[in-house]
Amino acid sequence: MVTIRKAKREDCPAMMDLIKELAVYEKAPDAVTVTMEEFADSGFGSHPVWGAFVAERDQQLIGLSLYYIRYSTWKGQRLYLEDLIVTEKERGTGVGKQLLDRTIDFARTEGYNGMMWQVLAWNEPAIRFYEKYQAAFDDEWVNVSLSFQN
Repeated sequence: MVTIRKAKREDCPAMMDLIKELAVYEKAPDAVTVTMEEFADSGFGSHPVWGAFVAERDQQLIGLSLYYIRYSTWKGQRLYLEDLIVTEKERGTGVGKQLLDRTIDFARTEGYNGMMWQVLAWNEPAIRFYEKYQAAFDDEWVNVSLSFQN
């Protein structure tokens, strides 16, 4: 049986393992540079900036949905789904659907007017999964980022 629940600080090491597994899947194994201390503090410190739901089976974390609040000058507050991760051996078992459904329910309950997220263009299994939700895919906007060395 799978349990979906809010993440706790003590989940951070297992969550980071899932994040690193995703980085390998996305062909960027060295891209995860956040420290465990920063990760945990950013979610559970005095000024948390993210929240998460985790999927647990037999006291093992097998998935996570990590989100934060995004503000759109056109739409207002929306939930941004940063990562939806299910460990490889559990993919296709419905865990991702349970996590996404719980996140959608949370967004609605909290009064956000929508959700948004990104998916890699080559990740066909994820694209097919999101299409089942009738998600809109945008081909106009280009991702832009700046990185700073601390």
